[in-house]
Amino acid sequence: MSRFTGKKAVVTGGTHGMGLAIVKALLDGGAEVVFTGRNERKIEEAQSQLKSGAAHVVRSDAASMADIAALADLTQKKLGRIDYLFLNHGIAELEPLEDVTEGSWDRHFDINTKGTFFTVQSLAPLINDGGALVFTTVANDHVFPGMSAYSASKDAVRAFAHVLAAEFLPRGIRVNSVAPGFIKTPTMGVAGLTDEERREFEKQGDETTPLKRNGTVEEVAAAALFLAADATFTTNVELPVDGGFAQGLSAAH
Repeated sequence: MSRFTGKKAVVTGGTHGMGLAIVKALLDGGAEVVFTGRNERKIEEAQSQLKSGAAHVVRSDAASMADIAALADLTQKKLGRIDYLFLNHGIAELEPLEDVTEGSWDRHFDINTKGTFFTVQSLAPLINDGGALVFTTVANDHVFPGMSAYSASKDAVRAFAHVLAAEFLPRGIRVNSVAPGFIKTPTMGVAGLTDEERREFEKQGDETTPLKRNGTVEEVAAAALFLAADATFTTNVELPVDGGFAQGLSAAH
């Protein structure tokens, strides 16, 4: 019997990068998964990679209350109840202080924060008692210029996760987070980077991460699945997957 045989999961932001790695790992383990994405091209690419009757992809914008309601309806129809909910969706845009507009600020909070909150609220009745939620936050001990709106929105998610861990105690639902550092993806987790900027961002990760390399999406997925399925006596924890940043390590020279 595979690790997740009979298990049901929802993964938001699951059509690329870390989210897609989580979806693939769940499917490989025997789970049935509903996962979301906003970009039609990425949805099509994910579908082409996941030729499985246990994978159900839906176009869903976390900033849309109508889409959140539709996701809950689809999840109930396809899965009935769920064991794991992975809140992985989000946007990150590099903007120095003087370039941040009300629109860009609202966009980060609408997707990263409001969307996360109301997705949990909408799907909470479907989560089995004893189930698990895993949020994707961000390595919080290493900050970058130009990410004020993004970092603020993710800190709000972090606070929500802590409160939710307390609220879900009566149902035995565990709430934890993974906090990635530099993770190698086509966009390096930041929207709108040029190829040169992406290479520079990746180089920065190789040089400044204590383990002297960028992480992989599979390493983030392994940590997320550990929190969801294996860490059965762990709740209200944020697990850094950042090559040592959060631990304050400094590589020897």
